[in-house]
Amino acid sequence: MKLTHFDETGKARMVDVTDKHATHRTAVACGSISMKPETLALIRQGKMEKGDVLGVARVAGIMAAKRTSELIPMCHPLAVTSVVLDFSFNEKKNCVDISAAVKVTGQTGVEMEALTAVAVAALTVYDMCKAADKEMILSDIMLVEKKGGKSGPFQRIR
Repeated sequence: MKLTHFDETGKARMVDVTDKHATHRTAVACGSISMKPETLALIRQGKMEKGDVLGVARVAGIMAAKRTSELIPMCHPLAVTSVVLDFSFNEKKNCVDISAAVKVTGQTGVEMEALTAVAVAALTVYDMCKAADKEMILSDIMLVEKKGGKSGPFQRIR
């Protein structure tokens, strides 16, 4: 398999997508942040001192998806058309599960945007809750699905 972000001499480069046709592309990523049961309860009850943890994390994830090319050096700037973040409480594992679905009509995919949205949403949860729980753990950030583009669809089997 050829790595596309390196030229024939091994130097880093941004992939040239000039001649690629714009197509509808989607990507879904997920991850989680585990915490003490008491911290999870504070989030669920809306009693965290800094405010609406998941509301702020949702906005942060959306902002991050739109600005991914400013954070990841070889990502193309994209006119993202949709970002949807979902959060669910997993009482059994004492965590908040996070998913992000990103869409674009463009010349390259939005996998990095979906992954970045999840990561930044999780980091935002950490930031808003760290006064109550410094032992939180971000984990399992992964691409779940992608559609569109030359490389074809991808579906993670879990």
